[in-house]
This record gives sequence, C-alpha cells and structure tokens, in this order.
Amino acid sequence: MANLEKGSKKLLNAWAFYDWANSVYTLTIASSIFPLFYSTLFLTDDETIRAFGFDFDHTALIFYVTAFTFLVVAFTSPILSGIADYVGNKKSFMKFFCYTGGLGCIGLYWFSKDTIYLSLIFYFMGLIGYWGSLVFYNSYLPDIAFEDQQDSISAKGFSMGYIGSVVLLLLNLGMVMYPDLFGFDIGETEADKNAASVEAMRTSFITVGVWWILFSQYTFYMLPKGVSKGHKVTKSVVFNGLKELKLVWLQLKENLQLKRFLYAFFIYSMAVQTIMLVATYFGEQEIAWDDSSHKTFGLIISILVIQIVAVFGAFLTSRASSKFGNIKTLIVINFIWMALCVFAYFVTLPIHFYITAAFVGLVMGGIQSLSRSTYSKFLPDTEDTTSYFSFFDVAEKIGIVIGMAIYATTVQLSTMRNAILFLFVFFMFGIILLYRVPKQNK
Repeated sequence: MANLEKGSKKLLNAWAFYDWANSVYTLTIASSIFPLFYSTLFLTDDETIRAFGFDFDHTALIFYVTAFTFLVVAFTSPILSGIADYVGNKKSFMKFFCYTGGLGCIGLYWFSKDTIYLSLIFYFMGLIGYWGSLVFYNSYLPDIAFEDQQDSISAKGFSMGYIGSVVLLLLNLGMVMYPDLFGFDIGETEADKNAASVEAMRTSFITVGVWWILFSQYTFYMLPKGVSKGHKVTKSVVFNGLKELKLVWLQLKENLQLKRFLYAFFIYSMAVQTIMLVATYFGEQEIAWDDSSHKTFGLIISILVIQIVAVFGAFLTSRASSKFGNIKTLIVINFIWMALCVFAYFVTLPIHFYITAAFVGLVMGGIQSLSRSTYSKFLPDTEDTTSYFSFFDVAEKIGIVIGMAIYATTVQLSTMRNAILFLFVFFMFGIILLYRVPKQNK
C-alpha cells in the first residue's frame, strides 16, 4: 500500500482508475452484451418464463430481480459502511464487493433458462458487487481530494470508465460479430453461426470479470486503508451503520442545502438509473431493425455512441458547473432528460435510436459525475464521509428499486413505451426540487 498525501495527482488518478476497472460491468453486462444474450434465450419478445411461482414477461423478470438486488444493497450498505467506519478499513469492503461482482460476471457464462435460479444468482452477484463497491469507492472522494479538485476528478473518473469500457466492448463486439476470427467454430449453417456468436457473448462475460478484478489492483494498492481506529467488530456495532444513517438524517435538518439537494437527487436519479438499466432492452424490442444481425450491431453501436459522447459530456458539464454553478447546470440537464423521454416514446427507426443515444450520452455522464461532486461539496466538515456517502447511496438505491419496480410493472401490464414516457414525471419533479435548493455559490 502506497502512502500518498491527500490531493496528490498520483492518488487522485489511482482513485479514478477504479472507474476504468469496474465500468466494464455497466457497459457489457448491464447495458449491451448481456441484454442481447438474454433475448437469445427466448423465441419471441413476449415469451414468458416461470420463476418463483409466477409467469413473468421475460424482460419484467430481469427488471424485478434488478430491483430486488438494489433493495438488498440499500439495506446492507449502511450496515457494512457502519462497520467499515468503525474499524477504519473501508478498502477491505470495497475489495469484497469487487471480487464478488467479478466472479458473478464470470458465472454468467453458464446462464440458461434450465438453471434459472443459479443463473439469477450470478446476475445478482455481479449487480450487487458493482453497486456495493461504489458506496466505499465514492466515500473516498472527500478523503483523497480537496473541494476544488472534486468536480474535475469525479468527471475524470467517469470519463476513464467510459474509455476503458469502450475498449473492452470493442473487443467483445468483434468476438460477437466475427466469432471465427477469435477461434469460435461458426459451422456451416446460419444457426451454427448464431450459436458461435452466443458462445462469444458468454465468453465476453468472463473477460468482464477478469478485467474488473485485474485492473482494480492498482487502485487497491494506492488507496489508503482508511482512518484506523483500532476497533474490533462486535454484535453491538453490526447495526452501527443504521444508527449513523439516522444521525445523518437528523444532521440534515441543520443543512438545508444538502437536504433539499438529496430530495431532488432521489427523484431524478430514480429515472436516470432506470433508463440506463433498461435502454438496451427497449432498443432490442421496440426498434424496427432489419434483422437479428443488424439489431446486435446497431444496439452495440448505440451503446458505444453513448459511452464516447459521455466522455465529452462529463467534461462539458464540469466546465458548465464551474461557470454557472452545480445546481443550475443540473436543472438544465434534467430538462434535456425530460425531452428525451418524450422523444423516445415516438422512436421506431434505428436512426432515431442513434440520435437518442447520442443525447443520452451527452447528459448521462454529466448528471452522474456532477451529482456525486455536488453532494461531496455540500457535506459538512467531517471525517465520517462513509456514513454520508452511505446515506447518498441508500437514497439512490431505494430510488432505483422504486423506479425499476414501477417500470417492470408497467411493462408487465402495458408496454415499454408507456413505461419510458412515465419517467418524464420524475425529471419534472426533480427540476422543481432543484429550484428549492438554497443558492450558496455551489
């Protein structure tokens, strides 16, 4: 473990490098290859699957499992954060979730309808590993960066994540589109070629797990262990995190700016995260692609467009926030998200989907990085950053649970188009709440 001073360039870059390591999960598993792979398991778009005693629309099942995973993260992260803060070793918990997520990604290689429960466990591991590690990763931000560095290094982290994930996705795209060039047996028939592409998709899940675990080692080496307090974990401290969340909630009464920002963040993040999690499923089912090959290529290109534009969007947002302020910039971004929800409702052709993807990329990276750094700026002067960021993460996760549950239920009862249009309401209320945040040059 290196011993670097707060604010040092090497430490900041090492922290941001974890985005390079773990963002491959969000791109390949959450956003592109896995949704495409999952659709290949079903003969028709409206095929149902039997699980947990019910018949589910197959996309609704994944959405419900996703919502359940975020519910688990929301309840467990404050407990683990409390323990980490008590013993002063947040890095160990960050490692645990990183490795859990990486192994879950590798396990997705064996995902099938015949072993749906085991398959969903691997899916659960990847998702909980990614989001569970983020609560500890994000809590490092005020520990390693001074306030005037936080906007830029937060944006740099997201940008590194987008670049790294695109690098791996390009490799995975090559594997899926040209499996013969990577040693997969494509056979003689069209069915054989499709089977080779599916095998390449499965193999791509392994590359994600290995990438994530391998590249995170640099971050783990450079980051400090945490503020050591010499405490041992006992039964009395297991629920210390929940007590700390309650204390944070009480302290919010004395910080009106932070409290009102959290209200706004809770609402608009609910919609942002839901859109990010369902975008590929929407494109896969609702866009009129020429054929399956065109659909696979088109959806992955759309995801690449989002990632590439998001790099520019994150830095553009950082510059805008320095000139106009964080809150004003977030309000403008939310207005753009509202327009995108309406536009997406009418999208049917691939070219329209590409245009939507470009605008999503422009505001996706910006709203994430700016929300994280705005929250960090609004924190009181305290060493207990883990509890505050745990509160931030719990708000985000509960929002995702509600958003995904509403979306999945709407899909189960109606259509994905109606579900995406409904998210317009969340951005509208997010804007209203952002206007209520006190103006204190943030």
